[in-house]
Amino acid sequence: MKMRARFLDWWKQDERYLTLCRAALLALLPLLCCVVSCAMQGRSIGEIYLPSSEWNDELFYYKQVESIVEYGYPQGYFGFNESHGLKLSFAAWSPVLVLPWIVWGFLFGWNLLSPIVCNIALMTAAVFLFAWMVRPTWKQMGVLTLLFALYTPFVRYMLSGMPEIICISHLIVFYGLAVSYLQKERGWKLAGMFVLSGLLTLMRPYMLLFLLLPMCLWVGAARRKGKLWRGILGAGIVFGAVVACYAMIKHFFGAEYFHPLFFTDWITTFFTDGLGAGVRNFFGTLYWKGKDFYAHTVQGLRTGLASGAFFAGYLATMAVLIWQSAADYGKLRKRIPPSSESGMPEETNDGMRREQTKKLRAQLVIEAHLAFSFIGMLFALLLMYKLTEGSKHLLTFMAVGVFVAALMETRFYKKAVLLGAVFAYLYIYMASDPYDYQVPYVDVARQAQVEEWEKTFESTLELTQKNTPSYDNVVIWVFNEQDASQETMKWQLLYALPKGYGISCCQKEYVLEHLEELNSRYVAAAGGAQVDQSCAAAGYTELARDEDMVLYQRY
Repeated sequence: MKMRARFLDWWKQDERYLTLCRAALLALLPLLCCVVSCAMQGRSIGEIYLPSSEWNDELFYYKQVESIVEYGYPQGYFGFNESHGLKLSFAAWSPVLVLPWIVWGFLFGWNLLSPIVCNIALMTAAVFLFAWMVRPTWKQMGVLTLLFALYTPFVRYMLSGMPEIICISHLIVFYGLAVSYLQKERGWKLAGMFVLSGLLTLMRPYMLLFLLLPMCLWVGAARRKGKLWRGILGAGIVFGAVVACYAMIKHFFGAEYFHPLFFTDWITTFFTDGLGAGVRNFFGTLYWKGKDFYAHTVQGLRTGLASGAFFAGYLATMAVLIWQSAADYGKLRKRIPPSSESGMPEETNDGMRREQTKKLRAQLVIEAHLAFSFIGMLFALLLMYKLTEGSKHLLTFMAVGVFVAALMETRFYKKAVLLGAVFAYLYIYMASDPYDYQVPYVDVARQAQVEEWEKTFESTLELTQKNTPSYDNVVIWVFNEQDASQETMKWQLLYALPKGYGISCCQKEYVLEHLEELNSRYVAAAGGAQVDQSCAAAGYTELARDEDMVLYQRY
């Protein structure tokens, strides 16, 4: 009876039942947006079919997870121009990135709809936990719902085989923990922030920006207890351990890509050519890449170019965060509680004023840190990434910016309205390119072709399970073979490969140059094109052919 009474007291405290209802209501948002988006096109979520997609990264992610669920790791190498990691058989990206999908596959099985269902489940859980920890008002819930619906990349990436939603959902929970910690400090909340930000860093290195927040909070808590140096040492150890783990994962498990994933000449020039050359290269890179960034942004505003639209939305979200951070800092300096803009009475007792000041300080920390992360990622994009390929990485920052913007307490929520208008223009009105915005629904002809190749692969390919991973279990995908009369090979047919097989994405020039000394056992190329003719001339055994792909066996 005492335990029941304690539970009831806990449940009634701070109206937790009402918080639960709000969190559960808000958690319906991801699924609802996906259902409505599909219904507007006369489709359903069950009709999504990854082999209809034009995003080839999805093929690598899907087949790697499939192999891990079935065998523990791919039995053949995933790589580029027949590269592979020092250990096992993953592609260029950290296998930690798809860890939630792997867990989902072990629990519920893995098929072409699994990543979509898992993405929706992850977003649902993230939104629920965020609402439970942050306890937004009804107005804030309304703002969040509006911004979530207008930011259509949420739906597009939930209904895809890309891992962006994995990063986004982790970050949403991360900021929920941060807001909750700043309102009421608890060690487990800070530990959760370290775990999530550390895991995100192992997924993608630029997520290191978010690890800085729990580090600063830990040092701040240690300073208040008179243990500043202990806090600095502890934060430094965590930082070093995470960076070391990422370096080891990249070194041992990452396959070499076609070109460097990160450009580091802006750092190395200082050591190779001296300080003056380093400074010139640094600012020169910022200038020329900045000009390209500006050109893409203008084109995105005028024509809807996807990379430019991402840049424009990113800049708008960053501007709102900086604007609100400055405003909240000014209010905090004057000790003006946020209620003064909300129509509440200014005459409050000391306890209420302290509580509101604490809330404002927490809001400022969250906004300022995210603004700092936006600025840091912008410099990383300009200095280290190809603009077009790096543009999609900005979507994760904007996605979590939606949740932070919804918490801003401003008169008439004008900043959120401004942000919503930008999203509506860029990602609804101007979102006309099917490659970037169209959800891949099943096509009867494509589905029949994939199923036919699945039967062909099962009858012709032999999976070697000794001394794996092995090139015996690798199919070369000729990546860029195209001429005036021949389209690029329909790589979507490789979804039909048997479980465990690896895929080496090879450029045509590499295959032709190394035709006699290729390592991989099988070659898939466009029928009638140059590689097809060269393989036949070299005496390769033709296993199967249709109008879109021919499969050869080398040995």
